[in-house]
Amino acid sequence: MRINRRTALAGLTATLAAPPLLRATGTVTDDAARAIAVPARVARVFPAGPPAAILIYTLAPDLLIGWTRANRPEECAYLLPETCAKPEVGRLTGRGNTANLEAVLALKPDLILDVGATNATYVSLAARTQEQTGIPYALLDGRFTSAASTYRKLGRLIGRIGEGDDFAVYCERMISTITQRIAYVDARDRPRVYYARGPRGLTTGLGGSINVETIEMLARNVAGETKGGLANVSLEQVLLWNPQVIVTIDLDFAASVGNDPAWAGVDAVRNGRVHLSPKMPFGWVDFPPSVNRLIGLWWLAKILYPKKFPEDIHELTREFYTKFYHVNPTDAQIDHVLAGRG
Repeated sequence: MRINRRTALAGLTATLAAPPLLRATGTVTDDAARAIAVPARVARVFPAGPPAAILIYTLAPDLLIGWTRANRPEECAYLLPETCAKPEVGRLTGRGNTANLEAVLALKPDLILDVGATNATYVSLAARTQEQTGIPYALLDGRFTSAASTYRKLGRLIGRIGEGDDFAVYCERMISTITQRIAYVDARDRPRVYYARGPRGLTTGLGGSINVETIEMLARNVAGETKGGLANVSLEQVLLWNPQVIVTIDLDFAASVGNDPAWAGVDAVRNGRVHLSPKMPFGWVDFPPSVNRLIGLWWLAKILYPKKFPEDIHELTREFYTKFYHVNPTDAQIDHVLAGRG
């Protein structure tokens, strides 16, 4: 039996017993304004989706039960080997959910964590899952601008307040430094950016989409006048938008667009301003939309405003990977990441 957010757990098996909540020593209010009973000791955390898995790994890798999907060897090169090798446990949320409550119970988590939207659908899922399993289920805000507060809340949930505050301060300083440098750049003067997904580059993030949060912090999203999530668009529409910069996560598109006559009229292509986002071990702009995007904000800032951001992206990458991924990458590894190779 799979859990589907769209049906808000309507199909949960009626035979699954509802054990009492784990003994709690206090409560923490999550980002859906729900009082979460916090166990005396949190030693095992089940991630409801990929953003939660990354967040837990960065703050407390020893508490992560497993990953929503098994990591590839090339990804494990940038993560703690013993943690990266933890099993695939599936996901409770989003499309293609693969975990079921019996399997979750068998893993004996002290806490289930979801990071992302906190609307009524997700609240319903969390409440019903908690009721059926007896396991505290916390919802934390997954918006990029909430990264600092999310770390602080997670720190309180798992009993690592100092560590959570430390990561929160790092997030605040980074975001503040970057946004303040461009604060006086008029919105009309900011670069026009198109975010290209897919081998043809014709899937993009509309205004307010979580997929383009960092782009919209720094630049004008050419698809931003229409609000929504991801959408398919026509090449004719991209030509009308005529972006100055294209950011893509697709290697095939990045490799082919410069030689495609259909795209030749786009300023970004004509001027060689098509940028392939790094994505090892996780995407820098998107996919999944979690705290992995923090280093991507530096990368985007340097692309869009090179004179305002003279910092060495290699050293910034090393600092971020050492703190958040708990590894010290070699120069060759950093070069590989920056080349956008997966």
